[in-house]
This record gives sequence, C-alpha cells and structure tokens, in this order.
Amino acid sequence: MAGGIGSRFWPLSTEKQPKQFLDIMGTGKSFIRATYERFLPVVPTENFLVVTSTMYKAQVLEHIPELDESQVLLEPMRKNTAPCIAYASFRIKSQCENANVVVTPADHLVTNTTEFQRIIDLGFNYVSKHNSILTIGIKPSRAETGYGYIQLGEQSLVNEVFNVENFKEKPNLEIAEKYVLRGDYMWNSGIFLWSNKTILAEFEKQLPLMFADFAKSNYGIEGKQTFINELIPNCKNISMDYGVMENAQNRAVIPADFGWSDIGTWGSLYTHLPKDKAKNTTVGANVVFENASNCVVNLPKGDNAIIQGLDGYLIAYHGGNLIVCKVEDEQEIKTWIEKI
Repeated sequence: MAGGIGSRFWPLSTEKQPKQFLDIMGTGKSFIRATYERFLPVVPTENFLVVTSTMYKAQVLEHIPELDESQVLLEPMRKNTAPCIAYASFRIKSQCENANVVVTPADHLVTNTTEFQRIIDLGFNYVSKHNSILTIGIKPSRAETGYGYIQLGEQSLVNEVFNVENFKEKPNLEIAEKYVLRGDYMWNSGIFLWSNKTILAEFEKQLPLMFADFAKSNYGIEGKQTFINELIPNCKNISMDYGVMENAQNRAVIPADFGWSDIGTWGSLYTHLPKDKAKNTTVGANVVFENASNCVVNLPKGDNAIIQGLDGYLIAYHGGNLIVCKVEDEQEIKTWIEKI
C-alpha cells in the first residue's frame, strides 16, 4: 500500500512527493525501496503488487524499476485501506485462485530484516493451513499513543501464533501505560497475512456492497482502469480494522520484535536516529547546538544552522517551507498545514 501522503512529515513529505518516496532516515534508500528489498527473499518480484494513487505511478516505477507497470494498481482517489485491499485482492484472484497474501504499508522501518523474514515465512505457513486473518503484533518498547493495540487471547494456537482478544484504537498515555504493564498488548503493525479466498469471503460477509462492486470487474478486458476510476469514488471510506478486522471471527496474531516502527511522525523518527550528548539529532545539514537539547533537525544537505536555547523542538526545512514547533505538539501539523 503506497498511496498515502504522510502529512505529519511536512515539509519533507508533500502530496507531490510523499513519505514513501523519501529517504528520511538518511540511509540512501527510500522507504518503498527498502520495503521491496526487505520482502525479496520471501516473495519473488513478479508477485509484488503496489496499490497507489494515479499521480504516483511514475515514482513507484522509478524507485522499483524491477516491476512491470501492470504490477502497479492505480487508485483515482484515496478511500482508506479497505477499498485498497479489496482492489488488490480481486486482481490477485484473477491471477492465482489459491494465493496466500501479505499486505504491508510501503513506508515502515524494520531494522532486523532476518527476523522479519522469519516471521513472514511463519505467517505464510500458518495462513496456508488455517482459514484465518493473521496480523503481526509488535512487542511494545514504550507507552506509545500513536499506534493501535492488539490484545492477545489467552490461548496460544501454534508456532508463536495467538488468537486475538481485541483490537484497540490509539489510546491516551494513561491507557497506553497500562497496556504495556499488562504485557498482553501488542502494537498493531498494519501488516496482514491471509489466503486470498479467506479475505474475499470476509469482504463478502462484512462489506457486501464493496465486494459486489469489485466482483463486477474483469481484469482481462480493456478499459479496466476506467472501471476502477468509476468504482473507487463510490466505495465506502473505511479502514480494514473497522471494516473487516473488528468483526472477523478467525483472527490471529504473531507477537514479533524486529525493530519495527511506522515512522509516522517526527517524534517516532527521533527515537531511531543517533543523538549527541544533549539528545539532539540531525539529518542533512551541519548543525551547531548551543544550550539546546532533545531537538530533531532536518535541513538540506550542505546547509549550516545554529540552534540555540531550544528544548524538545522540531526544526525542518524543505522546498521553501519551514516548520519550528514543539515535538510534543506534532500531531497538530495536519491542522497547521490546512491554514497554509
């Protein structure tokens, strides 16, 4: 899934060039490229599909030139993750009736790729034998309010797989701290595995109108993009969590720890970057800190900056746009962008 804007990473992430196509970590690879390479030992290139906005087709093929353009599924507008996954699922059905599928956002960070690949292999093995919707839960390292949570069921199923008791939306800090102390709550990574038959059956049961609309599609005829362009704007705007996962009967989770983050905010990026003695971190520019601490600075490579007297601030500049704000207030960035 590669159609989001990543607006909380403004001014680097914009509608024209969103987060998945950026090297925010300074590693030399965009998020989408790193995602592709991370899955390659598990999934062959010809089995990748990227669902993205029509405006990002060229960028997807630029970052993953190994793909044929037929592997890039184009949405005329954003309608959340359920229509996105339904679109891909019906495309997969037209190519391989008995496929097993992994769904992932294109813009996540994973630092332990060997363990990640082991977990994905384990998940594929499980869904190939069980009629179940499987998600990857991340063992929490802190009380994080920016993630949804998955509560493990009491019963372990098989080979590190647990049933799911509940899905919980993003909590406040007090509730998040309780979740972490309990030990049976995992972060919801947004990575799913299932057999394609299983997920299509769930769509038919829980989102019957959406299922019926996509079932009319014929991926073997000319004009299929015209059909999609007319269909998706009429789809319900709903996430997989709300539309399918919350009411599914056979739900499972693998608790995992492979250095995962969705890097959804500047604050989450800050936790993964090296810091100086005053806990400041920089990407790009040469920055001198004077009596400053706990700051994250992202400025163009080759530029110079002096930051004085700030504690816990984000300073980022790109393409003529500048933001200076408290990191703790970064959830307001979307609102501030609207004012611009």
